[in-house]
Amino acid sequence: MPESLITKSHRSPAGIREDEDIVQRRTLRDYYIMLRERVWIALPVALLISLSYGYWKSRETPMYMSAATMQFEKPETIVTAQGVVDPAIHSDIDINTYIQQLGSNKLRAKVIASFTPEEQRILLRPALKHLLPGQPPPPVSSMLGSVDPEPIPKSYLIRIGVSHQDPEAAALIANRYIKEFMQQLADDVSGANDFAVTFLSERVETLREESEAAQGKLNKYMTDHHLVSLDKTIDMISDGLRTVSGNLTTAKLDLLSLENVSQQIETFRHGDRDLMEISYIAGHGAVPHLRSELAALQQEQAALSGRYFERHPKMIELAQRIQISKSMLDKEIDGAIQDLHTAVTAKTQNVQSLEAEYESRQKQELDLKAMSVDYDSLKSQADAARSNYASTLERLNQTKTTKNLNLEKIPLHPLDAASPNYAPYKPNISGIVRTSVGLGILTFVGIAVGLSFIDDRIKSAWDIESFIGVNLLGIIPDLGHLKLEDRYTMLADGNSSSPGIEPILGIYSSIKIHSKLDFPKSLLVTSTIPGEGKTLVSANLAACFARHGKRTLLVDCDLRRPMLHRHFRQENTSGIIAWTESGASLEGDLMTNPHLGIVPVAENLSVLTSGGRSKSPTGILESPVFGQLIERLKGYYDLIIVDSPPMGAVTDALLIAQSVDEVIYVCRFNRAYRKHIRLFIRTLVDGKNTVLGIVLNGLSPRRIAYYSNYRYYRSYKKYYGSQT
Repeated sequence: MPESLITKSHRSPAGIREDEDIVQRRTLRDYYIMLRERVWIALPVALLISLSYGYWKSRETPMYMSAATMQFEKPETIVTAQGVVDPAIHSDIDINTYIQQLGSNKLRAKVIASFTPEEQRILLRPALKHLLPGQPPPPVSSMLGSVDPEPIPKSYLIRIGVSHQDPEAAALIANRYIKEFMQQLADDVSGANDFAVTFLSERVETLREESEAAQGKLNKYMTDHHLVSLDKTIDMISDGLRTVSGNLTTAKLDLLSLENVSQQIETFRHGDRDLMEISYIAGHGAVPHLRSELAALQQEQAALSGRYFERHPKMIELAQRIQISKSMLDKEIDGAIQDLHTAVTAKTQNVQSLEAEYESRQKQELDLKAMSVDYDSLKSQADAARSNYASTLERLNQTKTTKNLNLEKIPLHPLDAASPNYAPYKPNISGIVRTSVGLGILTFVGIAVGLSFIDDRIKSAWDIESFIGVNLLGIIPDLGHLKLEDRYTMLADGNSSSPGIEPILGIYSSIKIHSKLDFPKSLLVTSTIPGEGKTLVSANLAACFARHGKRTLLVDCDLRRPMLHRHFRQENTSGIIAWTESGASLEGDLMTNPHLGIVPVAENLSVLTSGGRSKSPTGILESPVFGQLIERLKGYYDLIIVDSPPMGAVTDALLIAQSVDEVIYVCRFNRAYRKHIRLFIRTLVDGKNTVLGIVLNGLSPRRIAYYSNYRYYRSYKKYYGSQT
C-alpha cells in the first residue's frame, strides 16, 4: 500500500505520537471498501429515498398540453389616414407586442366570458371530481390552466401552449384564445375598410343570435326548475344537511355507548361476575332501593344470628323476606337488561333513519349544486353574449362611419388548431426514473462514505500504526466457525489444521522482535471492551511460547468474570482469590501450594486460575503481595502471561499493569473506538508500561485482504478460504 498519511508529530519513547496532525490519503480502493462494507446500511436507505421520491413525483396531478399556432403575414400596406391602426408586422417589436396582448388580462376575461355552459363543464371536470359535500364549485377563471404564448424563432408564427388537467379543456382553451385574439384585433382596428365592416356585420348578427339563444336558455332553465332564488335554497339545504349530520353523529355515539354497556353485561355474565358492578344496572329503576332493602335484611339477619338458631320463627321469616328481595332484585335486573336491549334497538332504528335522511339531503344538495353550475353558466353566458352583442354593434356603427377609408385587411389567420393530447406531459415518468436513480446513487455513496468518515472504530493497520502510533503485532482471522472449546486450545492441543495457528505464530515472532527484555518476564494481555478476544490471545500465545520451550504460566486475573478454568476444563476452587483469603503466604514451594493450585495443562504450560469470583478485586490487585507473587513466580517460569479484564469496563488492568513488565493490547475489528484505544494505551505508557503493540482480531479473510497492508495476511483467503 502506498504512503497514506501526512504527519506533523514526534514519538514518545514508548512509541505513542504526541500532538499529532494526521491526514489519511484515500485511494479509489479505499472508497470501494467503504461502499462494500456499508452496502447493507446505505442500500436500503438509498432505495427507500429513491423509491419514495419516485412514488411522490409519480402521484402528481396529471397535466395535459395542447398548442395552436397563428401566422402573421407581412403585406405591402399603404396607410392613407391617421387614426387607423396598421396591424401588419414590421419588426420583432410588433410580434412581442402581440405576445403581450395574448397574455393580457383583457383577453383572458374575454376568453372566460366566451365559454358556453357545456364548455364550462369541460373546464370544471377535474375540480368537480374532488369537491366535498357542501363545497361550492370553483370559478371558471381558476380552471383556465396555464397559457403560454411564445414566438417561434426565425418565423412569423406564434404558438399558444395551454396546460390543463383535462386534455379536451387544454385544446378548447388554446383554440378559444386564437378566436378571441382575432376578435380583439378586429375590435382594435379603428377604420372603415370593407373587411372590417363585413367581419363586424357578420359578428353582430352572430352575437345577436347567440345573445337571444343564451337568454332563452336561461329563461327556460329557470322555468323548468322553478327557480326564483337559487342561493337561498342551497343555503337552506346545506344548513339542514349540517343539522342532520350533527344529529347522526350524536345518535351513533349514543348507540355506541349502549352497545358498550350491553357488551359489558355479556362479559360479566360469562365471567360469573356481579352485574351490580355495572353503573347502568346498579342505578336502573328500583334496583338501588331493592339493594338497600336487601342489605338491611342481611344486616338484620347477621345481627339475629347471634341470638337465635336458624329454625327460630324470626330467622325463618327473615330468610323468606331476604329470598323475596333477592327474587325481586333479579327480576329488576332482568328488566334493566331488557330495557337496554329495547333502547339499543330504538337507537339503531334512529341511526338508520338519520342516515337515510342524510343521504336524501346530500342528494338534494348535489342536485342543486349541479343546477347552480348550469344556472351560473347560463346566466354568465347570457350576460356575456348580451355585452358582446352591444359592444360589437356599437363598434360596427363606428366602423361604418369611416368605411370609405382604404385600409389593409388584418394580416392574421390561424395556422394549426389545437387538438386534445391524451398523453400527459406531467408526471414525466422517464425523467422521474432518471432522477430517482441518480438520487439513490448519491444517497448510497453519501451514506456509505459519510458513515466511514464519522466511524471511529478500529479497522485497519493504518488505524493502529499511524493513528494510534503503536506496532501491529499481528492479525487473527475470524474463528467463529470453530467450536468454542477448540478456539482457546488450538496450540495446546496441537491442532495444526486450524487457520488460527499461523497468525499466533506470527504474533509470537513479533513479540520476540519488539520485546527488549530477557526471560524471565511477565506479559499482560488486555483490551478496551469485553468480547474482543483477549482470553483467546492469552491462552494460545501462552501455548505458543510453551511449544517453543519456554516454561509458561497463564494467569487468570479477570477476578470478576474468570473464564480460563472453563476453557482448560479445570476447577476454580483454588487460585489467586483463594490464596489471598488463606493469608497470601509466599513461603515454601508455590508450585505445590494447595491454595494457589497451579495446574499443568500441557508440556511447559501451566494455568493459575482466579480461585473464585470477586465483585471488588481491586484490594487484591493493588496490594504489594500480588506484585511479590508475580516476582516469585518468575523464579519458576520463563514467561508469565496475565489475562486481565478490559480497560474500558473496570480499572483492574491498570492495577495489574503495575506488576508486569510488558503489555499486549487486543482489539477486535470494527468494535472499539480508536480514540478510546489511544487514550488507554497512553494511560499505560504514562504509567511506565512498555506496550509491545496491538493484536487485531476477528477479521474475515476477505477483510484481511482489504484492511491489511501485509501481503502475508492477504494469502489467508487463498490457503484457508475453503475452511473458513
